[in-house]
Order: sequence, then structure tokens, then C-alpha cells
Amino acid sequence: MASTRSGSTPGVTESPSNGATAVTTGATLIDLDFVRALIAAVDGSGIDTLEISRGGTRVRISKSPIPAPVLSAAVPHSPNSGSSPAAPAGPTGTVPEEPAAPAARSGPVLAEVKSPMVGTFYRAPAPEAPSYVEVGSSVSRGQTLCILEAMKLMNELESEIDGIVREILIENADPVEYGQVLFRIQPVSTA
Repeated sequence: MASTRSGSTPGVTESPSNGATAVTTGATLIDLDFVRALIAAVDGSGIDTLEISRGGTRVRISKSPIPAPVLSAAVPHSPNSGSSPAAPAGPTGTVPEEPAAPAARSGPVLAEVKSPMVGTFYRAPAPEAPSYVEVGSSVSRGQTLCILEAMKLMNELESEIDGIVREILIENADPVEYGQVLFRIQPVSTA
């Protein structure tokens, strides 16, 4: 039976027998050992998602990664294309628009491959194995670019386009954030 510690955060209880912490919401009790057991059960089974409602509380555990990476067009950064200060406001209080001249910028348009999750970035399937891709590598749709490890699950990040890897923006074994740009790929037409 759980007992509330004096001076502790309301809604957090600790079991004196095993030290496990539980979260309560009103009369609802979620035992963290129970949640850990659920995670282990899902991890060791063939099921992808488990959802349980118990005492007015819902717990959902899923092995599925977040949807595919978001690709967006990006212009490569050149040494002389630094950001310019904002233009002064005109007499009416509006800021003049910069001329949109994509033809004036040199270099190809690159697709950005962003991280679909928070995790750890790995360039190879094992420490001694060669990297999946290098700068200059040709990649095809569905080819593995890297592994993103999240909560001990290894998720392969695949290319959404055919192209050539022009930039790898993160080092091996570094942490990544959701939406962080990992690669820039120059698209090539397959026709």
C-alpha cells in the first residue's frame, strides 16, 4: 500500500516496501512499476501499440516511430550570403519586401531531412560498421540514412527522395531534437 510522504509534492506517493513512485490524480493511482512492466511487455512482444484505461487514467505505449521525416526545400548557405539586418520601416510603418529572385542565388536547391523524433543520431548500424551514407553519396528513396535511437529502440531514418547527400549536419552519437535538420540532399530526377 502506498503512503504519501510528508512535505512531498501532492499527488506523488512512494511505496515504503520497494521505493517505487506513483502518480495520483484524485482517487486514481498509477503505479510506475506497472507502467514499466507494460513497456517491457510491449517491447518483448510482437504487438506495436497497447492502450489501457484503468481507474479513469489512460496509458498508451507504442513502438511505432513518429511519422516520416518532413522534407522542405532549402538554399545552401554560402559564405557571402549572411543574414542582413532588417530593413527600416517605411513612412507608413511597413517593412519593404526583399526582392524574391531565386535565379539570382547560386547553387542547387537542397531538400532538408529533419529528425522525426528526439533521440540519439547514429551514422552506422554498429560502432565498427561503415556509415550508411557520406557526403557525396547517391541515395535512393527508401534507403537508410541513419539510425535514431529513442528509449532503447533503434529507428531507421529512410530517404524520401532520390538524390545526392550534400551535407551531414550532426556528428555521430550526438543527441537530436524533433525537427532538427540532419541531412541536406540534392534531389536528382530519375527520368
